[in-house]
Amino acid sequence: MRHKYWAWVTSATRLTVDEWKHRFAIMREAGIDAVLLQVYQSEHAYYSSNHLPVKEAWLETILPIAKAAGLESHAWLWVMPCNIPEINIKHPEWFMVNALGESVVEKPAYVSYYKFMCPSRPEVHEYVCNNMTELAQYSDIDGIHLDYIRYPDVILAEALQSKYNIKQDREYPEYDYCYCTACQNDFETQTGVNPLILADPGANDAWRQFRYDRITNLVNNTLVPIARKYDKTISAAVFPNWKNVRQQWAAWHLDAILPMLYHGFYNSDVNWIKQQTENGVKALPETIPLYSGLFAGHLLPKELPKAIEASLAGGAKGVSIFRAATMTNQHWASFCKAVN
Repeated sequence: MRHKYWAWVTSATRLTVDEWKHRFAIMREAGIDAVLLQVYQSEHAYYSSNHLPVKEAWLETILPIAKAAGLESHAWLWVMPCNIPEINIKHPEWFMVNALGESVVEKPAYVSYYKFMCPSRPEVHEYVCNNMTELAQYSDIDGIHLDYIRYPDVILAEALQSKYNIKQDREYPEYDYCYCTACQNDFETQTGVNPLILADPGANDAWRQFRYDRITNLVNNTLVPIARKYDKTISAAVFPNWKNVRQQWAAWHLDAILPMLYHGFYNSDVNWIKQQTENGVKALPETIPLYSGLFAGHLLPKELPKAIEASLAGGAKGVSIFRAATMTNQHWASFCKAVN
């Protein structure tokens, strides 16, 4: 399998068609093969959705431009967070609850948009299924890319803890999800134990695995079948420290995994990228390629080749850049030299 290179592209609706043609030409010339186009970020759709609030039909504009540039197009959508006020108000039972009994709708952890829906709810499966199905029916879309397909971080990456002025040396109840009635009842049915009575929930393997399995079930049994039905590839952006977000992605039946190896958030260097890539490759079946996600904001142009080299040395089949808009001309020149 030849190496493949991706770029996450956030929706910038202010740009003209000619500006997008120019940007995509730069990406393609630098060696990018596929773009991940952000079309839903928990509040607005950037395509002609029939059930989500539409900000602008950006996808319809951008797809033919990407195709003309010779780029694969993958629809990138947030899965679990939902910040649509109407849904927050009408369906508070869809959302996660922490171990203190606080709903993310009223008291989200860390940032205001951390309003995660609960994967134990059939209505949530139906909601995300509708999002996927709408996008999978676009003929010019090559694949679907899942983001935020997880729980809120029970423990943040090291550098982010200082950013929010918190210290997480263990799992604290205010960041530990989900204890909604559906999760309590389902876990108690499976084990005979209510998770609220656990003395140390973070040390209970059955309770941890229950939540891993909730996301895995959503991916494998709800979302993957949609991609297969419409002959689309399906990939996901995932965490290297997957246990902290209840995201057992090595068990997912995807076509590609893109771990976000943003070393700066972990107070690490590019050697860490190699190690995390190796760990991911070992955890996955040989049939599922891993593409290391690199954070352009943490890499100077001269450092980018080292990060790419570290990824490939770790067994990655390529890399993905977050995000295209932060790549300078110097970054793209360095990227092009490294991959060619």
